[in-house]
Amino acid sequence: MRSTKTTSKTKEKTQTKSNKRTAIKSNSSSNTKSTSSTTSLNNMSRNDKNSTMERSAEENYNLGDQYYYGDGVSQDYTQAIYYYRKSAEQGNADAQSDLGWMYSKGKGVERNYMEAAYWFRKAAEQGDAYGQTNVGWLYLNGYGVAQNSTEAANWFRKAAEQGDAYAQSILGEMYLHGEGVEKNYTEAAYWFHKAADQGFAEAQKNLGYMYLLGRGVEQNKAEAVNWYRLAAEQGNADAQNNLGYMFLYGDGVEQNFTEAAKWFRKAAEQGDATAQYSLGLMCQDGYGMPQDYTDAAKWFRKAAEQGNADAQYKLSILYFHGKGVEQNATEAANWCRKAAEQGNADAQTIMGWMYQEGNGVIQNSSEAVKWYRKAAEQGDAMGQYSLGWMYRNGYGVAQDYTEAAKWNRKAAEQGKVNALFDMGVMYANGNGVEQNLAEAANWFRKAAEQGDTKSQFNLGYMYENGEGVARNYTEATKWYRKSAEQGDVYAQNNLGWMYQNGLGVEKDKQQARYWYQKAAEQGHEEARQRLKALGY
Repeated sequence: MRSTKTTSKTKEKTQTKSNKRTAIKSNSSSNTKSTSSTTSLNNMSRNDKNSTMERSAEENYNLGDQYYYGDGVSQDYTQAIYYYRKSAEQGNADAQSDLGWMYSKGKGVERNYMEAAYWFRKAAEQGDAYGQTNVGWLYLNGYGVAQNSTEAANWFRKAAEQGDAYAQSILGEMYLHGEGVEKNYTEAAYWFHKAADQGFAEAQKNLGYMYLLGRGVEQNKAEAVNWYRLAAEQGNADAQNNLGYMFLYGDGVEQNFTEAAKWFRKAAEQGDATAQYSLGLMCQDGYGMPQDYTDAAKWFRKAAEQGNADAQYKLSILYFHGKGVEQNATEAANWCRKAAEQGNADAQTIMGWMYQEGNGVIQNSSEAVKWYRKAAEQGDAMGQYSLGWMYRNGYGVAQDYTEAAKWNRKAAEQGKVNALFDMGVMYANGNGVEQNLAEAANWFRKAAEQGDTKSQFNLGYMYENGEGVARNYTEATKWYRKSAEQGDVYAQNNLGWMYQNGLGVEKDKQQARYWYQKAAEQGHEEARQRLKALGY
């Protein structure tokens, strides 16, 4: 689930002029701030300073708006700047804010954040909420002023207390992250709620996050869904993605893969890389739609091209297996490397395997070790096991059973079955560890309980012969049977022996024949000899 993010550091303005001010209609006095400025506009020279000096601040501001919007005149940002400045110098807070905005965007003038800060502050000091919000934004990002999160929070608070939804939302984020203020989830939720109640989508998304995790509010996943939905329906991509996850996992709403896919798709079509990856997974696994590897590859590629490491890894796997794309080991390696270089542990392990086997790259055991180690150091069990294997066999590194045991143990402690088995072998043979049959039996048991047939056989053998455990024919038979039923030829032969001799089971010649026959069919010579001895 994607958490809230601080949007203030990516947005360059709080809102566009068109939704901040109502554009003036030149032919309707009811929609103008000054009808006199409208009626005389076309007859006035641009450089007629004497005439403009006679106009009020409000009239100059209206003329600036008309030039900005091209209302009754050709749109001209330079002229808009001229009249906004006149009005601003006369103390009009709206003009001061808009002049600051023009400087911040470089409209009609060269972009100049110091000038923007100067005019925004002029408006802010008069109590203009838009100016206060923008001063806060400049302080937060260090544009035109020295970066100062505390000062930013002060200005956002002033605007927020006047009801500015954007300022309320950003102030909530600052409390959430402890930026410029002491971290306080209750305050964060309070300000998110203020903005969300005004329909501000980013705040609605963030409020959903607070309800999801119970931060500053009592945890309520159904309420999280409600707020995510409100933001998602306004087109907020993060909310759409999060709502997709809620439907995918049945969190706060009945699980519904089709709905999950719908919301992932909406966010994905907006270019959201996380949603593109999630939609790729839905296509790949056939959740909420028919399984479609071609579509999966398409969405993984879109996310991968944006640098999403998980998508890069998944795309590499599709290239490796030729699913949804033409099989291409080199392309698989290229995408896998991109993910691995970003720290994706699965990709690092696969990159190690590719170098080990020379698949899609030139075989290089040292490179294999390098990538296995990167994954292993992140705690990836397969990477740890593979690195241990390289040490045990001396591939790409000097053979070192102690190092092999160290890495193998790390994988085993995470429950990696192959590593559990290998730990049993290491303790049984004293490779890299002090020989200890009781420890060997312990590791074999862990793997056997996960269904590992070789470990089941070894554990059966240890019980039959009293090695590392007290001799127990019943236990021996139990483990031989589990292994034999999975097709292990040695277990089948030994289980036949147990039935032939009544060890741990009632003596049964037919059962002995049955298991010897199973083993003999797989080419086990001793089983064939025992069948002959039984007269078969």
